[in-house]
Amino acid sequence: MTPNFRSGFVTIIGRPNVGKSTLVNRLVGHKVSIVTSRPQTTRNRIQGIVNRPNAQVILVDTPGIHRADTALARQMMDEVNHALEGIDILAVMIDASEGLRHEDRLALERGRHHRGPLFLLLNKIDRMSKPALLPLLEVCSREAQFTEMIPVSALTEDGVSLVLDRLVASLPEGEPLFPADQFTDQPERFLAGEIVREKAMRATRQEVPQAMAVLVENFDEDPKLLRISVTIQVEREGQKGILIGRGGQTLKEIATAARKELEEILGIKVFLEVRVKVQPNWRDDPRRVQQLDWRRQLEQLSDEQ
Repeated sequence: MTPNFRSGFVTIIGRPNVGKSTLVNRLVGHKVSIVTSRPQTTRNRIQGIVNRPNAQVILVDTPGIHRADTALARQMMDEVNHALEGIDILAVMIDASEGLRHEDRLALERGRHHRGPLFLLLNKIDRMSKPALLPLLEVCSREAQFTEMIPVSALTEDGVSLVLDRLVASLPEGEPLFPADQFTDQPERFLAGEIVREKAMRATRQEVPQAMAVLVENFDEDPKLLRISVTIQVEREGQKGILIGRGGQTLKEIATAARKELEEILGIKVFLEVRVKVQPNWRDDPRRVQQLDWRRQLEQLSDEQ
């Protein structure tokens, strides 16, 4: 370890669709979180790891803070709560182009209870003029005692390197917590399911994206081929029909796009089989919701073995 090496955990919270996952992907330099224009895309806390010669920053992406009115929403908010435990830095992100909303203040309320460096990241500044930032910065400065307030555009990367520099400067000294060649803690099995869900969300509309869950039923790898079997779970027959499309065309496009990206990410040829199944009201069933937690999936697989 180099002298004065810094390492630690940074959790990023905020309301849905403010750009948390996009920023994490930019900072890590790899895709660790799926990104869509739909709110509540992220359902689990996901760690992305940034390795520098002088530091290791473990970024924790979280579901957007929202009203927990279903079993799925409650689990997502539990993920946020777990992501706040034992961390070194908390970063609250808001969409600067939309100003400070009620949901942003819910995130800031959690920030005020954090005992450590507190960052405010004002994202999407590419959508507004710089003079318009000043009044927002003044309003936000009255909400909490921030260690840093940084305007940023995760989309254009404006300010992204500054965010990383300031995070590193605020981390405690310590040894790296993960190997230097590791950029996420999530298993490839979970990533495969998330990539399929991302493509399905982008290909559908209305209520379908939020009604989907993706379960990886089979994940078999040999040196030349990775065989993956995935089930997309929806709540109604109409949603299933939208996902499949006329003559199965939509489902074919989803599977093809997911397979190509997985081959690029994993560096191996992939055979991907995708099915669609109707499971009424799964979002209100705690047992079925728990199946989406990859940590519990791993525990179940370990028990089966």
